[in-house]
Amino acid sequence: MKKILIILFLALSVVCSAQKYRQDSINFVNGDWKVDTLSAKYKTYLKTVRFSKREIFNSNQCIAYLEIPKSSPYSFAFTYEPRRTKISTHATKNNAVAAINGSYFDMEKHFPICYLRINGKNYGENTPSYETSLNRKYFQYGVLLIDSTGHLTITKALPRRKWEDTVKCDNIMTSGPLLIYKGEVQKQLNDREFITSRHNRTAVGVRKNGTVILFTVDGRLNESAGCSIYELTAIMQWLGCVDAVNLDGGGSTGLWLDNGKDFKGIVNYPSDNGRFDHNGERAVSNCVIVKKRARNPNSQGERRVRRSSETPGQSTRKVENKKK
Repeated sequence: MKKILIILFLALSVVCSAQKYRQDSINFVNGDWKVDTLSAKYKTYLKTVRFSKREIFNSNQCIAYLEIPKSSPYSFAFTYEPRRTKISTHATKNNAVAAINGSYFDMEKHFPICYLRINGKNYGENTPSYETSLNRKYFQYGVLLIDSTGHLTITKALPRRKWEDTVKCDNIMTSGPLLIYKGEVQKQLNDREFITSRHNRTAVGVRKNGTVILFTVDGRLNESAGCSIYELTAIMQWLGCVDAVNLDGGGSTGLWLDNGKDFKGIVNYPSDNGRFDHNGERAVSNCVIVKKRARNPNSQGERRVRRSSETPGQSTRKVENKKK
């Protein structure tokens, strides 16, 4: 009987949660979205919206996200600087077309406090949990992986603090909390203000078709309250993500874009200067950047060679057949 009551309670909780955000999700979809095209051919867009009449979560919100299909001519990379550096500098220094702030770091000593590996070299380790030095903290279970082709995916870490050392991938960034994994919303710790209170948030999500979402919501401003981890999770679900992880947020939250046409700069409203403008950008330790995928200069030539070699072969066979 007790087990049945627990199951019913959990089911009711899910239904209530869905009902709680139902009108918010409708307002979210029907918002006055502005769309900037990075690549119309590959459906790569920057989408921004400002809710100024408390339309979602009974609060004002400013949201910006970049959606990058798996088939697009863009690849992902991580960046790191030994001294905190502005996101815009991370981006321009590495010839990026877009960038968001990455994972957590020590504000005074600058180094990452979550695992970070770039091109096979380690730059950051997970700080140990308070319970045991063998395990990781609750915000170190979301892991971004970038493969050799520049494709980004999300996985879930095991509790062992040095688990990443066993992962065969040259580019790893750990952060959290993990919001969604394989379509399932992840359980969070309710006893932490970081989870339940509203803050600026940065997140990365992946849809079932491989499209990557780079997401920011501003906070700590009258014009934008920010989100709790639960509200952030709901938004990432609305955006169709089956995997999603929260990155560093607060004053670190920033999204930079170079659309190749008429805009190059910070898209969102960073809060470090306390004003609702684009000038409050914080210097950060690491970033997730988007770059134009490098073309193989020999790829077209190789295709031409294959075509030209096939055609003579076929012609020769036809000639030989005629001779026979």
